[in-house]
Order: sequence, then C-alpha cells, then structure tokens
Amino acid sequence: MPAPIDFYFDFSSPYGYLASEQIDALAAKHGRTVAWRPILLGVVFQQTGGQPLLNIPLKGGYARHDLARSARLLGLPFQLPAGFPFMSVAACRAFYWLDDEDPAAAVTLARALYREAFGRGGEIDSGEAVLRVAEEAGIGRGDEMAAALNDPGVKQRLRDEVSRAISKGVFGSPLFVVDGEPFWGHDRLDQVDLWLQRGGW
Repeated sequence: MPAPIDFYFDFSSPYGYLASEQIDALAAKHGRTVAWRPILLGVVFQQTGGQPLLNIPLKGGYARHDLARSARLLGLPFQLPAGFPFMSVAACRAFYWLDDEDPAAAVTLARALYREAFGRGGEIDSGEAVLRVAEEAGIGRGDEMAAALNDPGVKQRLRDEVSRAISKGVFGSPLFVVDGEPFWGHDRLDQVDLWLQRGGW
C-alpha cells in the first residue's frame, strides 16, 4: 500500500483552506490517502523569522487579491474572518484529540473548521467556537472535547506534532510531503499531481 500524502497546514492559513478542498480528491486519483497534520505557524515562525503573509507590506495586498481570485477559480466561497490572523491552538488540540479515536471524524472537523473560517468568515479561535463548529458538523461530544482542550496529554501531543513537523523541515502552510518529497504552497498541487503520475522526475 502506498504511503499517505502528508498534508501540513495551519487552521489560520487561507491557502491551507484552498488546499484542504482539493488534496483528498487528488490523492484518491492516484490511489493514495492523506494524513492531515495541523501545525502552529506561530511556533514555526520562531524558527524561520517569518510572519503572517497578509501582514507583510505590498505582498499582503497581493495575497488578499490572489486568495479571492484562486477561490473563484475553484468555485469556493471565500471570506477572511474579521479577526484574521487568529490563534489556532484550540482547533489543533480538538483535531488531534479526535484523530486518536476517529481519524475520519477529525478530518470532517478540520474541513468544517476551515469552511467556517474562510468559507464564511467565522471565528474558530476559541474553544467555544471549535465546539460549536463540531456540533454543527454532527460530531458533537461537547463535554469530552471541551475537557480535551485543556488536557495536558492533548497539549503535549500538539507540541510534539509541531516539533516533529519542524524537525522534518516543515516551514509553511500548506506543505505536502509525497514519499519524502516536499512541496510548499497551494500552487504546487499541480506538481504533486504530476509527481504522483510520473513517479517523480
């Protein structure tokens, strides 16, 4: 069985949102699955000296235009949340807690969170918001998930996942790893497709 495609992303990454709506279908086309791996870009930026794209002069203005244009091309709704950029710690903790018990439900939650944040411009930066989105997505388990968001084991799991990603060279969102080959950016999905089709080059 071929290895899954590793999909690294931050829930606060609008380009990650665009990728999240495409990566599973692309993988399935080549008989692959996807390992969804949320990270915290704030921690990554401590290593790279980076900052949120939309906060960068000149480049941020272009990115806003490009995001809206790219979403239109894909036929996806797109709206930046009023509080962008936002903290994604609660979303990541909820994902990894759920992933340990039900990976498919964790992916359903990830998609729902992304669609709330960038499809509708909603807030997902608090535990309460994450619980609401989970309930609306039919995942529920509110009391258990609420407790998990403050569970020391879940907190450590997220720290470990982010550290592991950095140790593997992950520096941005979205970033895809196909059989050890990294591709950074939503605009590299065409190359991911060709890489899988040709077996590399």
